[in-house]
Amino acid sequence: MAGNRVLALVLLVVGLILLFFAYQSSQSLGDQVTEAVTGRFTDSTTWFLIIGAASTVAGIGMLIFSGSSRRH
Repeated sequence: MAGNRVLALVLLVVGLILLFFAYQSSQSLGDQVTEAVTGRFTDSTTWFLIIGAASTVAGIGMLIFSGSSRRH
């Protein structure tokens, strides 16, 4: 059970770091220009957002559901 908790925390931390990088990337001059012209973020920023969000949600889900299975 401790291995799952460690994995969940790792996923959560990695997801938050990727979301931070996505935010930093979206604030760059190049990304701002691309967004102004095309209405979209660059591909790398989009992937940081997608993978960061998925990792964060997976980590939170694992923490919540691993804790609830222990109670039963």
